[in-house]
Amino acid sequence: MRINRSENSIEGEFVVRKKWAFYCSTFLVCLLFFMAVFGPWLMPNDPHVPNMAAKLQGFSAQYPLGTDHLGRCVLSRLIEGARVSLFVAFIVLAATLSISMIVGLTAGYAGGWIDLVLMRICDILLAIPNFIFALVIVGALGAGMKNLVIAIVVVVWVGFARVIRNMVISLKETNYVVYAKICGVPTWKIILRHIVPFVFPQMLLLKLIGLGSTILMISELSFLGLGITPPTAEWGMMISESKTYLMTKPELMIIPGVMISLTVLIFNAFGDSLRDVLDPKST
Repeated sequence: MRINRSENSIEGEFVVRKKWAFYCSTFLVCLLFFMAVFGPWLMPNDPHVPNMAAKLQGFSAQYPLGTDHLGRCVLSRLIEGARVSLFVAFIVLAATLSISMIVGLTAGYAGGWIDLVLMRICDILLAIPNFIFALVIVGALGAGMKNLVIAIVVVVWVGFARVIRNMVISLKETNYVVYAKICGVPTWKIILRHIVPFVFPQMLLLKLIGLGSTILMISELSFLGLGITPPTAEWGMMISESKTYLMTKPELMIIPGVMISLTVLIFNAFGDSLRDVLDPKST
């Protein structure tokens, strides 16, 4: 009995820790969204208007995190960067999820030559390193938010399409799907009623876990000058613009770098804790 009580107490503590991790990460994600949504009212100064008379200033009441080489408020640009990064990341999430669902459902349910052709295309794309492939696409299309979204979507959707395809293959052999086929239920109804409700939540969870990686790729491409273009503020571009002042004003690079790292960690923790909470096997 003592052993059972000890095991139960350990299991209970583990569950409580997972729930607290979920609550804390959810709060931090909500904080990021609050900063992004209400950014225009939180910014102490205009993030785009230069003021050469105030360039490279330190922390002050007017400029809480100082100013950059053009006299722009660093805090205001950080908030603007959060708005841009989250906006682009969720556009990428919606686009990749839609494309992956369409390709994965089609390949998995249709099978045959359709599955063969679609999966060979996925194999070819997966053979190319993601970041290099994104660099090639953005380099060919040119810098800008639209081209950045296109490049990341083309790179990211492939792996998720393969996962969905494998899930659909296992689901279409289940008894209720086979029975629906025998009863003459149209294919589109079978997919929408019996397959999508099982596949979509798991894919959404995987995309949420990978959202931090998407934000990191946005910053990397912007750092190289192939992503978000001025005057729009973005964290990677802020680091790139501050390279010249690394020795004299290192905080201009450190502050947006810390913001990128924290955002990626927050979304990774949120995705992992959400998976633990929703997965009964992990409790």
